[in-house]
Amino acid sequence: MPTPLLRIAALLVVLLPGTAHAAAEDRLSRAVERGKQATVGILDSTPDARQSGFEARFSLRGTGVHLRDGYILTVRHAVERTEGGKTVLPKRIIILTQGHHELAATLVGGTGFLDLALYQFEPPDAPLLVTTTVFAGGEALPGQEVFTVGYPLGWGPVIAFGRMGNVNAFLPTVETRLLQATLPSCNGNSGGGLFNTDGELVGIMHAVIKTELVQGEAGCSHLAFAVPGTLAKKIVEALVKGEQPGFARLGIQLTVVKVGSRWRTAAGKVSEPALAGGVQKGDLLLAIDGKEIRDAAFLKNYLMEHAVPGQPVTLLVKRSDKELTLTVTAGRASDER
Repeated sequence: MPTPLLRIAALLVVLLPGTAHAAAEDRLSRAVERGKQATVGILDSTPDARQSGFEARFSLRGTGVHLRDGYILTVRHAVERTEGGKTVLPKRIIILTQGHHELAATLVGGTGFLDLALYQFEPPDAPLLVTTTVFAGGEALPGQEVFTVGYPLGWGPVIAFGRMGNVNAFLPTVETRLLQATLPSCNGNSGGGLFNTDGELVGIMHAVIKTELVQGEAGCSHLAFAVPGTLAKKIVEALVKGEQPGFARLGIQLTVVKVGSRWRTAAGKVSEPALAGGVQKGDLLLAIDGKEIRDAAFLKNYLMEHAVPGQPVTLLVKRSDKELTLTVTAGRASDER
């Protein structure tokens, strides 16, 4: 049995809020430093231009993050270039580390669906960037504290803090949902990590809705959007294996119809593989694999995140006054953008 003095000491430990606060601040500080050291800048110049002796001006066009083994993840639009009138992913890029080393990285692969590109350092340079980060184990949650590290408007690194907002946001720039966060960001933040307070990746910065003037142009905002980390991880794992990420499709052009007072998702034009599975134009889409289809966005997300080409999925549909259970073998969506 503890003595009164020991009980008092235990109470003092419990009642000292500053101790817990200081520990949390220390953890966040370490997470921020880790995120910062794992962040790289994407240079505007190309390896060919540097090797030719042409001195391009020092300019950063975007941000990337080091995952492991020299793999650098960024967004396509931060590295894409125009060649022969076409927009292409360059085979090699130059990045700038926190130690101010300029390193060349070679293209591993990319996907237009999620606007992502994966590069890797050439072997001699890999030891120059040792700090890594990992994807968070779970989904980002509304209200969660987050931060990003990047090169807004070509300078930095800049560290910005905020909170998660809508985790099911949509923009016409990608074929999937995006995470919306409320934190300061500008052009150039694209490709940087969106980190939780443990320094883990919950997303990859994709776009901002430009609302603030910078040097006469709208370039910054507090409304930022990121590719979900769960999806980015799926892409990276496939590309590292030398595979092209596969996304499922049903072949249903979605529409909405009003049933009573509620708008419901329905099948518009139907093609393969949904046609082979028995789906007909006008069918109300009620559920997929036992999960209610609340809207078109839910169905799209489910296919992107939980299904793969060749996988059978079960659709519950309503046709006239009957509910039917149909099995559709998912096809493969084209990734051409």
